[in-house]
Amino acid sequence: MSARKTAPNKSSSRKAYAAAGVDVDLGNQVKKGLQALVRSTHGPSVLGGIGGFGGLFRPDFRGMKDPVLVSSIDGVGTKLKLAFALNRHDTVGQDLVNHCVNDIAVTGARPLFFLDYLGAGSLDPATFQQILKGFAKACRAAGCALIGGETAQMPGMYHPGEYDLAGCIVGVVDRAKILDGTRIRPGDAVLGLPSSGLHTNGYSLVRKVLFEKMKLTPQSLIPGTKVTVGEELLKVHRNYQPLMASLPAGMLKGAAHITGGGLIDNPPRVLPADCDAEIDTRAWKRHPMLDLIQEQGKIDPLEMYQVFNMGVGMVLFVAGKDAEKAIRLTRARRIGRIVPGDGQSRILL
Repeated sequence: MSARKTAPNKSSSRKAYAAAGVDVDLGNQVKKGLQALVRSTHGPSVLGGIGGFGGLFRPDFRGMKDPVLVSSIDGVGTKLKLAFALNRHDTVGQDLVNHCVNDIAVTGARPLFFLDYLGAGSLDPATFQQILKGFAKACRAAGCALIGGETAQMPGMYHPGEYDLAGCIVGVVDRAKILDGTRIRPGDAVLGLPSSGLHTNGYSLVRKVLFEKMKLTPQSLIPGTKVTVGEELLKVHRNYQPLMASLPAGMLKGAAHITGGGLIDNPPRVLPADCDAEIDTRAWKRHPMLDLIQEQGKIDPLEMYQVFNMGVGMVLFVAGKDAEKAIRLTRARRIGRIVPGDGQSRILL
């Protein structure tokens, strides 16, 4: 893919470098075999071939009066530990893309292109292929071009079989349509879009409770269900941007992606200084996995709502009169209301 840099080496140098743990030829072969996969995310805005030093993207801003670029960068966190344990790597690539898409969707932006970084002690072709397939699948679904990336082989930096991922996304929104929460008023409705699971936050605490304290494994069944711990924890982070874009222009006043900080710390990022979001936790049913983690970890209920999404992956703010229509269009659930306050979340347990 563009920006995955490669260079020919002399035979003696190549052998010496491979003996040191970095196989340049293997890296080139793997990347070459995935060119068709990467191209499947490209549209007419992507210029140039694959393998250059930088990805070229010619945006189409027709119909926009004052286009503003929006960018974000993130990782997957310790959810990767589950991918390592189960030797399943196709979901974490999707997690990373969708997380980044959601982070710019809360401003009203649509994604344009995505770049990834993969660092590993050594390059395993099968693992690399699964990760890139996940990137490509999520990018195609989001209408987002995968135009660049970097694969770094760094012997001694990671445990065998482990790697790290990061991703950068760039999107665009017309300045007049930027969502910044300034139109939120008391009486507005707070809607919640359901999560697919834990998404990509809280996994360090999850692993401590489930694996260290309870001695479960990724293959263990979640008590009271027929689903394994690994299956549940590797569920893909949802992309909410298409649902948000389906709302009529001007209906959505603001949005909060419920990631690290949960329902306590994320809604205030878009609330006016004189408004609180009153969230009624009885408005939706949370997953049994969360109850298990809270009970076994002896975790304070409010901390649960600060660490995990608790079943709500995205919060939408709309006028009270628009709530029913927004619920029909997005299948959201009304989880609260805006009340006078000082810019905080009020969690009603």
